[in-house]
Amino acid sequence: MSGHSKWATTKHKKAVIDAKRGKLFAKLIKNIEVAARTGGGDPDGNPTLYDAIQKAKRSSVPNTNIDRAVKRGAGLEAGGADYQAITYEGYGPNGVAVLIECLTDNRNRAASDVRVAMTRNGGSMADPGSVSYLFHRKGVVLVPKNDLAEDDVLGAVLDAGAEEVNDLGDSFEVVSEAGDLVAVRSALQDAGIDYDSAEASFVPAMQVELDEDGARKIFRLIDALEDSDDVQNVFANFDVTDEIMAKVEV
Repeated sequence: MSGHSKWATTKHKKAVIDAKRGKLFAKLIKNIEVAARTGGGDPDGNPTLYDAIQKAKRSSVPNTNIDRAVKRGAGLEAGGADYQAITYEGYGPNGVAVLIECLTDNRNRAASDVRVAMTRNGGSMADPGSVSYLFHRKGVVLVPKNDLAEDDVLGAVLDAGAEEVNDLGDSFEVVSEAGDLVAVRSALQDAGIDYDSAEASFVPAMQVELDEDGARKIFRLIDALEDSDDVQNVFANFDVTDEIMAKVEV
């Protein structure tokens, strides 16, 4: 789990200054719109919307864009698209299992984008169910370390249903059952502990250890998939050491 988490954390830190900032903003806005359409436009009564808004704010999405997305999703403003959630499954280089979550208003375009990215980067598509069993749906909260110790975080979330706290270097990862995500996030807030993101995620049950070449290949595939406007999240069951991570981050 640590390998992919480290990669996600690294990308999170880079996201705000990334050249793809506009693309990132668009995906965060889409998350907000869909959450508002699904559970209503009041973030106090819609935890998914609340977390989508918080994530967008932490990535410096302007408040006016956030407000308009909420209104479109809640039907208070025209222009909202009819997004569908689709999950594709496949294998990347070195037999790494890959789950690709899409939000799209054009299923054919999404399927084409995913297939092209996979085949051009050493991957292959798989039948539904052939990869997803290798992952568990979990709640994942990323907490920046700042001056926190692991025991500080653990003490705050243990009674809220947290299963484990992982040290990712610059941050802690709090893992729980997906149904306990809101309770864990609320426990952190009650303890005055800041967090970067809180969302339901797919955590691998087993992992493929990668060398430097394998790591570069899987990161290239993930980048190609995330370059599609329709792809929201990519999950993969690989692990890499800190040493290899340092090499591929350069």
